[in-house]
Amino acid sequence: MRRRNFLKTMGAAAAAPLLPGASAVRLGYDTYSIRAFRWKALEHIEYAAKQKLDAIQISSLGDFESLEPAYLAKVKGAADRYGIRIDGGIGCICPTSASYRKSDGTPEEYILRGLRTAKALGAAAMRCFVGSMSERRGKLPVEAHMEATVKVLKSVRPRALEYGVKIAIENHNGDLSAAEVRTIIEEAGPDLVGSNLDVGNPMWLLEDPMLTLETLAPYVVTTHFRDSAIWEVPGGIMFQWVALGDGSIDLHKLAARFHELCPRAAMQLEIITGRPPQFLPCYGDPQFWKGYPKVTGAQFARFVALAKQGHPFAGAMMTAGPSKQPEAYEEALKLQQRIDLERSFEYARKKLDAGIRWREG
Repeated sequence: MRRRNFLKTMGAAAAAPLLPGASAVRLGYDTYSIRAFRWKALEHIEYAAKQKLDAIQISSLGDFESLEPAYLAKVKGAADRYGIRIDGGIGCICPTSASYRKSDGTPEEYILRGLRTAKALGAAAMRCFVGSMSERRGKLPVEAHMEATVKVLKSVRPRALEYGVKIAIENHNGDLSAAEVRTIIEEAGPDLVGSNLDVGNPMWLLEDPMLTLETLAPYVVTTHFRDSAIWEVPGGIMFQWVALGDGSIDLHKLAARFHELCPRAAMQLEIITGRPPQFLPCYGDPQFWKGYPKVTGAQFARFVALAKQGHPFAGAMMTAGPSKQPEAYEEALKLQQRIDLERSFEYARKKLDAGIRWREG
């Protein structure tokens, strides 16, 4: 919708007009962003409403108190009252991946359970993923995991299409490049499968997030937006996930391209702070490159250019590893999740022209 039509719809009291020629992209967040609060779906929806958001990605079935129809109807009703669109979500769907949990049943059962839940919530997309970085360095080549995933997707195809919900493959935690996600989508069928575009995870794959976006844009149905600090060090490149505006990525350019190419997909913020910087020994370790046999010189040069123009994060952030921390540290990390998410909302609104409801004033 163009600027004139948007302002007419939202009323003269709109707090901030869109840039000329821009469309209103829905703003929301992935529930993983504030995982330490251990909220369930209704609590997340109340929070999203208070933040004047347009969308939310409930990215795990564990975020629900129940999968019974009456409870899911209650969740949908709450979201509808606030005008919040829900994107659904489950975890790993690849049976050969180290990330797959047998407790979820077969991949087919898991996918269909997720689709039933997403359909009950009125969702148009359901996020899922193949694996993690370990899939690039395990006994099986990454192509074997891709083939196993496509086989699963094809096996559920007739039943899955009945739900009318896109299965959205995330480029997740270093598992797949944008080109590899696109291959899965096209082999499984883009009428059923789409992309959950993550613009932070390309760091693991030596991939410019703009390249990720442009590769997957025709198939993007939901997203994970966050910022990354990236910089060169002796022997390689470092990166660290940060709140929006704290990193090295040209978010203005990336968001403008996203507005242009994916106007129907919500900008779902997945802000992950509190983790230490990650080192990619891409200049001096031949073993490192075994996980990246298909990275081209042009792609790597583009990633290096990002690092050369980038910088370490120099702001305040408490970081911790995966082990249990002292209680006071855990509480500080929990509070940090919310603070960083909320200031990222503000950045997305004021700097990236994202969101609709907040413009009502």
